Amino acid sequence: MKSIAYYIKEPRAIGKSFLYHFGGMFSDARYLRLMYYFQTGKRLHLKHPKTFNEKLQWLKLYDRKPEYTTMVDKYAVKDYVAKIIGQEYIIPTLGVWNNPEEIAWDELPKQFVLKTTRGGGGKGVVICRDKSRLNRAETIIQLRSAMKQDLYKNFREWPYKNVKSRVIAEEFLSDDDGEGGIKDYKFFCFNGKPLYCGVFSGRWSGVNADYFDMNWNHLPFTLKNNPFAKIRPVKPQTFETMCQLSTRLSAGHPHLRVDFYEVNGKVYFGELTFFSASGFGQFSPDEWDNKLGSYIQLR
Repeated sequence: MKSIAYYIKEPRAIGKSFLYHFGGMFSDARYLRLMYYFQTGKRLHLKHPKTFNEKLQWLKLYDRKPEYTTMVDKYAVKDYVAKIIGQEYIIPTLGVWNNPEEIAWDELPKQFVLKTTRGGGGKGVVICRDKSRLNRAETIIQLRSAMKQDLYKNFREWPYKNVKSRVIAEEFLSDDDGEGGIKDYKFFCFNGKPLYCGVFSGRWSGVNADYFDMNWNHLPFTLKNNPFAKIRPVKPQTFETMCQLSTRLSAGHPHLRVDFYEVNGKVYFGELTFFSASGFGQFSPDEWDNKLGSYIQLR
């Protein structure tokens, strides 16, 4: 429960709270116009979108294909991706359950990762480094809460509307870099061509984000709440492979983000994302919102 002081300091939060509770009375377009203002303080231009964030909102409304539901389902996407690039890039699944109470704890190894199939942000992921020390009751509560989050209802991310809510367990991956968790390589692809790679690091102490072009030149922008890493990430040895795989996976889509991990010289697929930060990311400097938006060609 947020305090009164919080809402006084963040007045637009009142609007967001209202939409979360009563948004069902609005059309998707009207809802997104309101939520865009409450999230960013800016007006959403849907008739003639120009920025990256505006075009992502446009795509939520007008680019809807049945296969998108499979592509964002953290479990179903594995078969989808394996058919395109091969099973060797898929993180092995250890189990899948309809709700957290069904998790077969005794069948899981010492280390593993739990995920909700409909997303849920950071709360939708539990990284277990030692099963003997894991608080199972708290984990169940966390996953149950994450499963209640609805990316379609709250942010109108249409692909999630019909994703079956489940929990999966995956093998634990580590790059042993001592920097607070495995790095996440996020390739921003436009019309089947990767142009930028976001490197997300420091998972245990606060997420850092550094962006690079395809020649591994560090770019002078980031997103709010994701500062540059203190030590600039080095180019992964499998970078070219990731580029090739992201090209194949993003073919035919105006914009798609393809995420990978690198572990001991091997590439693993992470996820597919149509709407980075749900189209509400705050760029710093702001001009990059326009620059990335120029690469999305709308029909």
